[in-house]
Amino acid sequence: MSALTIIIAVIDILVCIGLVFMVVFQEGNSKGLGVIGGGAETFFGKSKGRSIDALLKKLTSVTAVVFAVLTVVLYLLTGRGG
Repeated sequence: MSALTIIIAVIDILVCIGLVFMVVFQEGNSKGLGVIGGGAETFFGKSKGRSIDALLKKLTSVTAVVFAVLTVVLYLLTGRGG
């Protein structure tokens, strides 16, 4: 494996771990594990909690796209894609 492939693989793994944590900390309809992230709605007020949740959802979407792109690039770089 070349150095570029190793670097992209490490970044891909880190993005994957970050994506998992972002999904776990999101509030679901039944609060779920989102409670672990803290009481944003009670401490900062309801509108602040909603804006943090909206930001987390947008950040999760961006991270998922980055993860997908990195995974496809890594697949192509390892020679299995063509």
